[in-house]
Amino acid sequence: MANQYMDMNTLKFLLFEVHKLQDVLEQERYAAYDEASIDMMLDAVKDFADKEMFPYFKEMDENPAHYKDGKIVVHPQVNKYMKAGGDMGFISGSFSIESGGMQMPSMAVNASAYVQEAANNQLPGYIGLTVGAAELITHFGNKQLNDTYVPKMLAGNWGGTMCLTEPQAGSSLSDIGTMAVPDGDVYKIQGQKIFISAGDYEGAENIVHLVLARIKGAPAGTKGISLFVVPKNRPAADGGLTFNDVTTVADFQKMGQRGYCTTHLFFGDKEDCKGWLVGEAHQGLKYMFLMMNGARIGVGRGAAAIATAAYHASLQYANERPQGRKLTSSGKKDVDQEQTLIINHPDVRRMLLLQKSISEGSLSLILLAAKYQDLSLSLKDSQERENYTLLLELLTPIVKTYPSEMGKMAVDQGVQVLGGYGFCTDYILQQYLRDIRIFSIYEGTTGIQSQDLLGRKIPMENGRALQLLAAEISHSIEEAMGHMTLESYAKELGEKVIMVQTVVQSLLGYAQKGNYERYLADATVFMEFFGNITVGWLWLDMACKAESALRSGSTAYSKEFLHAKIHAMKFYFTYELPKTTSLAEILTNKAGLTVQDNPNIFA
Repeated sequence: MANQYMDMNTLKFLLFEVHKLQDVLEQERYAAYDEASIDMMLDAVKDFADKEMFPYFKEMDENPAHYKDGKIVVHPQVNKYMKAGGDMGFISGSFSIESGGMQMPSMAVNASAYVQEAANNQLPGYIGLTVGAAELITHFGNKQLNDTYVPKMLAGNWGGTMCLTEPQAGSSLSDIGTMAVPDGDVYKIQGQKIFISAGDYEGAENIVHLVLARIKGAPAGTKGISLFVVPKNRPAADGGLTFNDVTTVADFQKMGQRGYCTTHLFFGDKEDCKGWLVGEAHQGLKYMFLMMNGARIGVGRGAAAIATAAYHASLQYANERPQGRKLTSSGKKDVDQEQTLIINHPDVRRMLLLQKSISEGSLSLILLAAKYQDLSLSLKDSQERENYTLLLELLTPIVKTYPSEMGKMAVDQGVQVLGGYGFCTDYILQQYLRDIRIFSIYEGTTGIQSQDLLGRKIPMENGRALQLLAAEISHSIEEAMGHMTLESYAKELGEKVIMVQTVVQSLLGYAQKGNYERYLADATVFMEFFGNITVGWLWLDMACKAESALRSGSTAYSKEFLHAKIHAMKFYFTYELPKTTSLAEILTNKAGLTVQDNPNIFA
């Protein structure tokens, strides 16, 4: 098992040098922090993760969460982690001072979470759901709900969930059947929810469920869905807790993330389940989705963290495993030589560089989205805030999807680096491969994210978000043109930006004719195309900062570290970015093979 699961130098280089956390810290909202305090915080998180998270990663997989005698049994470290999450601010970090939080920049919160997820991707989910549920209450709940639930949740004493999915209603939330019947100043809740992550576990004092349900007599479809706080145990007047008729009836045994429980819940089996309305009636889906930006960034971040940990495990193995001999310039091998380490084989280096370019490019994407989120909340100029909000809206489906989809590929290459050992449970790569598979499904599948990107975000405000992103990319291209060594790469990226415009105009032709099915038919292909170019931009930006540091003689990072970043950018532009040409060819093809109304195509 690898000793190193992530590189703090890379995280800090991206955070402080590439994405300039200082731009955010200069805003009044974050005046309590400076780079030194964030740096110290991250070191403390890494120390905690080394001692309390990473050592339990394999053990939690081998002893998975499971249902027994009406309870969900989890690893003892889950409860310990939840308490530490309250004590160390892992839960309260992003919340405002008024809500009892630390009002820390999203960039810093995401950097901290990334370290934890790279160490052990099973534990942070328990905190992540608690954060999401508490955020919903603070944004839309009344004072009573805030006072009753949020302090206990931020302290790590009570967990939280978001309950959307039902057996008949997955992505199609308009089909939700859980009912809410008015009962005085509360509602009686009755129904069931499935795939509820962290939905219940032994040792948890209470779980606060944020439940989508339909008030009796509400309109059909999504317009009739409301949001309710439904605790497992409802607080009593004497300060105690009373069972609220929320029953765990089963769990789901999963391919990966086996230490992170997923439950099947019944509400109101004995007709004594009470729920409290959050905000206004029939606005539940709107409230839930207003919080999805953070959740989707969190999914992308988790996938990036797993890809990173898998890369470091692969790299360690490649540096230790002797196998075969290097091919000489004559094309022959000298069998009298000692075996060489596999990292000396070009194809192994190719796989490792692919892992590096995907995982570090994904992390850069996460931190950029977090920066846009910070600036959209903190800048004084309303127009600038709106611009960053639009940029965040445009990037969010990419942030969720690129690390999830390309991360799978990266981890798969890690298994390949290990050869036969990669397929064995003695080595950790197989666990990373199983763990990362769910991330392209969490919080909306790749297909849903892709339709959101092409169907909503690209045409949003007549393409203004896309124009803003193009301006950001142009600024990086201009900066890169100032470095002779990067000039050709800058020009290549400029050509790709023009290609995006060509593809978008071609696709919009279908929408303008009212043929929206054809417009969105290849949305997932467009996501791959657009995500690839976006990460190419981020790699060019990274190389720019590395070149500037080398030119200035800065000693903050070693020359070897900086040259490695530039080399990874060159690899990405040589091996990954060219794929967008063939993707553009697919997107502009007129055949429409997936929308043809022919029942015999699968004959």
